[in-house]
Amino acid sequence: MTKKGLAETELGLGRRAFLRVLAALVTGGAALKDFLCAGWASAQAVSSGFPQPDELVEATLKRLFGNRTFQPGDGKIKLELPLIAEDGGNVAISVDTNLPVGGPTRVSKIYIISDKNRRPMLAKFSFTPESGKAFIATSIRLAMNTDVRAVVEMSDGTLYAASKNVRVTISGCDVPPQG
Repeated sequence: MTKKGLAETELGLGRRAFLRVLAALVTGGAALKDFLCAGWASAQAVSSGFPQPDELVEATLKRLFGNRTFQPGDGKIKLELPLIAEDGGNVAISVDTNLPVGGPTRVSKIYIISDKNRRPMLAKFSFTPESGKAFIATSIRLAMNTDVRAVVEMSDGTLYAASKNVRVTISGCDVPPQG
């Protein structure tokens, strides 16, 4: 006489049949969760300020800054980019500002935004009084000829912006179909 396990004696199932039923329940539960929660997740993404696929630059600026106006960054922001980027997949950029990083009104964030990329906001850098200087240098990807903006946000909400046009010879991003 062989010893029978709980699943076999109580439920009348063999071990393999029991595991098949268990796997079906787990898979069905996961599929049901994805089906029921899909609308909730997309609504959460929109309300949290996350970018939407193929978001226009105007929508990005509205999402990030609301209706605040941009002050000219002339003399306050130094934006360095090449005039012609031979490889859009690796474009060097640096942003330097002489605005204060400490004190009551200080630099809190620097944004890099490309007008014609599928996702216009390329980077966001946050600063604290301990940062010492508001300077960033990095590489970005550009899809096509575009204006690149550096937006400096102050702790009181004031926005300063500088912009440069860059010609891209080889795209560094997948470009959405034009039509």
